Formats: sequence, C-alpha cells, structure tokens
Amino acid sequence: MPSGMIAILIFVALGIILLAVLLTFVPVALWISALAAGVRVSIFTLIGMRLRRVIPNRVIIPLIKAVKAGLTINTNQLESHYLAGGNVDRVVNSLIAAQRANIELTFERAAAIDLAGRDVLEAVQMSVNPKVIETPFISGVAMDGIEVKAKARITVRANIDRLVGGAGEETIIARVGEGIVSTIGSQTDHKKVLENPDMISQTVLAKGLDAGTAFEILSIDIADIDIGKNIGAVLQTDQAEADKKIAQAKAEERRAMAVATEQEMRARVEEMKAKVVEAEAEVPLAMAEALRSGNLGVLDYTNLKNIMADTDMRESIGRSTDDQEEDK
Repeated sequence: MPSGMIAILIFVALGIILLAVLLTFVPVALWISALAAGVRVSIFTLIGMRLRRVIPNRVIIPLIKAVKAGLTINTNQLESHYLAGGNVDRVVNSLIAAQRANIELTFERAAAIDLAGRDVLEAVQMSVNPKVIETPFISGVAMDGIEVKAKARITVRANIDRLVGGAGEETIIARVGEGIVSTIGSQTDHKKVLENPDMISQTVLAKGLDAGTAFEILSIDIADIDIGKNIGAVLQTDQAEADKKIAQAKAEERRAMAVATEQEMRARVEEMKAKVVEAEAEVPLAMAEALRSGNLGVLDYTNLKNIMADTDMRESIGRSTDDQEEDK
C-alpha cells in the first residue's frame, strides 16, 4: 500500500476520534433540541457548563419546560441553583404549577425553599389541594377523673411564605394534642365532652395553633372519641395503698421500738438480779466477820435464822397454793 494512502487513513481515523471526543464533550444533540424548542443557548455556554462540572441536561431541559410555560428564567439562575445543590427540575415544576394555580411564587423563593430541604412542588400542590393530618388517640382527663380519648383530623394548607423557617407537621400535631388535653381537662364532667365533641375542635381552632408553622390550619374535626379508665379512682386507690404501706411501716417501727425497750428492761432486771446475788453472797461473810468481832451475838444469829426459815416456809406455801389454783 502506498505511503500516501496510509497517511490518508491515519488522518481520517484521527478525525473520527476527534469528532467523537468533540460530540461527547459538547452536547450537540441537546443544543439542537434547545434551538428546536425556541430556547437560544450558545454552544459555548454548554461547553462552559461542562468545564464548570455542570450536567447540561439538568439545566437545559428544565429551561425548555420553563420557556414553553411562559416563565422568564435564564441559564445563570438555573446553573447557580444546581451548583448550590438544589433540584432544578423540581423548582421549575413548582413554578409552572404555581403559575397554573395563580399562586404568586418567584424563582428566588422557590429556590430558597428547595435549598431549605422542603419539597417545594409538594408545597404548591398542598396549597391547591389541602392535606389532612390524622392524629393518634390523645388522652385527656376531665375534672371528674374519667379519661377521654379523642382522635382528630387536621386539614392544613401549605403557607409558602413561611415554608422557610416554619415548623412542620409534628409541631401541628403536638399543638393540637395539647389543645385537646387542656380542653378535656377544663370540663367538670366527661359527659359534656361526649355530648358535644365539636366543642373540642372549636376551642382548639380558636387558639391559633398554626402560628410560626409552615401550614395554615383550615379545620380540626374530631374523628373518634372514646372513654378510657377512671383515672380518679385509680389515683385514689394508689393513694390509699400508699397510706396503708406508710401506716404499716410506722406500726412496724413502733413494734421494733417496743421490742427494743423490752429487751433493754430485761437486761436491766438481769443486771439487778446479778447484783442481788452478788450482795447475797457477801452476807455470810459479813455475818461471820460480825460474829468474830462481837458485833453479832449468837442469840441474834439464831433469831435471824428463824426469820429466814419462816420466810422460806411462807414462800413455799404461797407457791403451792398458786399451783393448785392453776390446776383448777
């Protein structure tokens, strides 16, 4: 093969490779689609997006939808929102939905809501079609001690102006639950709550519970109401049981003190008996000493023995009499 032919083939192959790389780097098909849709975007703008690490499809396709819907948005706004980590397609869809629903919503507000982590499209849809939030059973106790359980359905509409920095559904449920508990607790009789459950919804709705939230409460409806336990009776029973345990503890304390006092008295009696025995043991020694020293005569000693014998006899007779009475 001639060298000239080889050079031509090499030149053609390099051209094909260069064209493939160019078509891969420059989204020519997307540029043609934009021109066909009436969106004027230069090819150099698309190349700049590639250099700025922006996926052109994520910006140009939402831009085509916006232009077709009659919105005034440029590529710089969409590209800056993409670089900030936002969802460009969702923001554009929310703007189109807001325009169709005649809701005033600017691109800056929609982008701020999206960057705040909220679904701006869902918020617009909720502004048109309110959402119903159902609470779990919330228990309240009336003044007569009866527990009343109520379940409420809260109809809310998104407040677009307060989506950034506004509280969510959990706050709405918590506030409504607090209102239900306080309303039930302010009633003297639980039957009044059962007879007129609308009183709960009217009282709670009048408190302005949607202040500082991202929603506007349209209505609060009591879906179900039920009777729970007799909390008053349970508390009284628990109090009586606690008083009983306290009384038992005090009685046990008094008994322990009485036992300790008795044991102390017995110890003292035993101590006194020991001292008496010790003193009696010294009597014979003292008498012997008295006899030796002449302080006690023989006659005195004999009289003392007679008295002791007489005393022992009387004690013996007394014990036998007591034993006979016990046998009877």
